[in-house]
Amino acid sequence: MEKEHHPVVELARKTIEHYVRRHEVIQPPRELTPEMKQRAGVFVSLHKHGALRGCIGTIEPRSANVAQEIIQNAISAAVHDPRFPPVQANELDDLEISVDILSPPEPIESMAQLDPKRYGVIVQSGWRRGLLLPDLEGVDTAEYQVDIARRKAGIRPHEPVQLYRFEVKRYY
Repeated sequence: MEKEHHPVVELARKTIEHYVRRHEVIQPPRELTPEMKQRAGVFVSLHKHGALRGCIGTIEPRSANVAQEIIQNAISAAVHDPRFPPVQANELDDLEISVDILSPPEPIESMAQLDPKRYGVIVQSGWRRGLLLPDLEGVDTAEYQVDIARRKAGIRPHEPVQLYRFEVKRYY
């Protein structure tokens, strides 16, 4: 018996399957769930046999609603994540998909205001910006979370940064 997923995850899965098989972008569903109607940043994460296979998202909304944000980011996670080759049709059944809907980022004064289980972090220096989602395996301290986000953005340890935190609603 197949496990039932939240509608936002089903939308991400349908988007990826359709795009990988047909190279076409689907339309959002006619009836949007309350989560899909709002505007928010969204990350779509793909795992295959427990290993990361793609993860792309938007910090702040770029589309009219979360449904459109999911469609764009699901395609990007599947075929445009520069860390991985594009997902192939023979991999689709092995993909585990999660969708994170982000709260608006809020500036914080220090790492003491972070909790890597509860909050994601954005580290910014000039135009460079790195983000790390919350509640990631192996990321147990705010210092480690900020260090990873710095490295993703190419920000050196001695460079001053502005920190932001956000929460997510994660759907599987």
